[in-house]
Amino acid sequence: MAPPCATDRPEVWAGIECTVNRVGDRYADQLARSGHDRRDGDVERLAALGVRAVRYPVLWERHAARPADWDRTAAGLARLRALGVRPILGLVHHGSGPAHTSLLDDGFGDGLAAYAAEVARRFPWVCDYTPVNEPLTTARFAGMYGHWYPHGRDDRTFARCLLTECRAVALAMAAVRAVNPHARLVQTDDLGHTHAAPPLRYQAEFENHRRWVTWDLLCGRVDRGHPMWDYFRWLGVPDRDVAWFLDHPCPPGVVGVNYYVTSERFLDDRLDRYPAHMHGGNGRHRYVDTEAVRVLPEGLGGLAALLHQAWDRYRLPVAVTEAHLGCTREEQLRWLRDVWAAACQARAAGADVRAVTAWAAFGAFDWDSLVTLDRGHYEPGLFDVRSDPPRPTALAGLVRDLAAGNEPAHPAIDGPGWWLRPDRLFGAAGPGAVPLAARRPILIVGGASGLGRAVARACRGRGLAAVVRPRRHLDAADPAAVGRVLDAVNPWAVVSAAGYAGVDAAESDAERCRHENVAVARALADACASRGVRFVTFSTDLVFDGRRRQVYREGDPVAPLNVYGATKAEAEAAVLAAHPDALVVRTGATFGSGGGDFVGYALRSLRGGVAVRAADDLTVTPAYTPDLVESVLDLLIDGDRGVCHLATPEPVTWAGLARTAAVAAGLDPGLVEPRPAASFAWPAPRPEYTPLTSSRGLVLPQLADCLDRFLAESGSRPVA
Repeated sequence: MAPPCATDRPEVWAGIECTVNRVGDRYADQLARSGHDRRDGDVERLAALGVRAVRYPVLWERHAARPADWDRTAAGLARLRALGVRPILGLVHHGSGPAHTSLLDDGFGDGLAAYAAEVARRFPWVCDYTPVNEPLTTARFAGMYGHWYPHGRDDRTFARCLLTECRAVALAMAAVRAVNPHARLVQTDDLGHTHAAPPLRYQAEFENHRRWVTWDLLCGRVDRGHPMWDYFRWLGVPDRDVAWFLDHPCPPGVVGVNYYVTSERFLDDRLDRYPAHMHGGNGRHRYVDTEAVRVLPEGLGGLAALLHQAWDRYRLPVAVTEAHLGCTREEQLRWLRDVWAAACQARAAGADVRAVTAWAAFGAFDWDSLVTLDRGHYEPGLFDVRSDPPRPTALAGLVRDLAAGNEPAHPAIDGPGWWLRPDRLFGAAGPGAVPLAARRPILIVGGASGLGRAVARACRGRGLAAVVRPRRHLDAADPAAVGRVLDAVNPWAVVSAAGYAGVDAAESDAERCRHENVAVARALADACASRGVRFVTFSTDLVFDGRRRQVYREGDPVAPLNVYGATKAEAEAAVLAAHPDALVVRTGATFGSGGGDFVGYALRSLRGGVAVRAADDLTVTPAYTPDLVESVLDLLIDGDRGVCHLATPEPVTWAGLARTAAVAAGLDPGLVEPRPAASFAWPAPRPEYTPLTSSRGLVLPQLADCLDRFLAESGSRPVA
């Protein structure tokens, strides 16, 4: 891939994920889920990044149900106008309109046109419109795959939905232009390419015609010589419904290309390679429609080629109108970097590529289930809305750099994204060591600990260069020696998983515990601060005394009851005094680190029929180690600082944790024997109630989900 162009760059736009889709009689509203519909300051947050335009929702479904929303919409648009940011108004986004209509309703187009006219009258200064986002994709999900209302599962319903949407676009733009003759259509849709095994190339050829159908219809191109004409006729669509577009052309002012890592598909007739639920077909052949990125060793055809195809086909301005990846932070950065580079490459080669849109500025909910389930799965975007106010992620910094004409500079962005690495392919071995080359790594101190090994595994899986050093290589009594280690490795960040681990042993070994927990952490923080290196260390819920009987937040005063907790509290203060930009992560009891954690011990005992005695009067919030380290790496890449709590959301006693794990593993929870903590006669006193929560809104997945994945990954899931 060619490097991003230094001059004549596309604009940077942003977009707010705003899907209001219907599943049965339930509407899923992304604006409500993200809080954008009631939170002030979001427009200013986007404008501060330097974006030139924002895809801004003025949704038919919302205003039909809540007329009072007009005031808030007007205020948001007025702020955009005052800040010099162009709005691109979206009227329907993967929806089917208010409850009285649908994509199969002949009145859908007239209804949307009437609504569009109302929008234009209220905001006559706005020029850019997307009346219906992604008509082709929406018609697939609503009319062919059955995911969304009206839940069709056949080509004829798909065709009716698609033609209804495209007709509505043309009618809506005519209504808008009656108010503002200069209004411009920014028509978005997914644009990919279908690859295929040789026996299925005929199907791929058809799919590669169908991918253009939204824009072809609106441009008045679908005539009797067009491949889609016979397709519509075969489905029983009256010729007049297709010919309507020949008489009412509405070519886009901008062809909006939405490109995702899943946009390119591969049709595979080798059914034995895939689970049965992926098998499908076309009535002539059985095959699997899967992600090309997982099958093609040579990789994807790529966005640059697709942008050129769109430009060559229409000779209309082109923009990338959605660029987003639901993944870990460095992969999100790399995806946007690659999309930007592809847009610049296509523009430099002569295509009129106007912009790249950083999509889902405030994140997206439940797209892992195509917004068919309400599971609360959240993918952050430029901002993480789980914090109040929304916390800017590293993506916000990348967008700011691109908008300012700077090249991407974040150290985590170096290296190929997962879509370019060999382990992406079905059947490939797991990720190997990440070559350092000229890349600055993450230095992991304490790599022999269970937590340190987990951080190293996560770095390998994420393509992050990392160097592991045992704690014994760092002599805290010799700060110069610590500095020499950092100078030799030249890391951009240090993650310290080192520390004294014995809570009870610390009571009789206080000096050593303090040295390993405090002195080492302080020496690392000093060395990192003097070199401008980011630093992360871990702490514990044992810094609290547990007497308040409420969940603990980051700002609550510490009051440790034992030596171990006291050294951790001292280490927190020492680290932040030496390195105010450091990140201190407090967590509860961890499991799944590959070490001697309580959940692993309990399950081993229960499988052997051995009773497990556990305290039923000490309450904690556990953390599944893989989730913990993934979140920590995201926060590190985002440049987060200060104290942060990370734990599962449900308080549980130790006995309750053992019983929950037993049930999840299909073992007898009756073998768990609850006991009062005093009966164990531990040398170190334990606080009774130390569940953690976060004022930043950050939380790890629910305990049941964590246990399910822990059992699956350890090969211990019960047989159904």
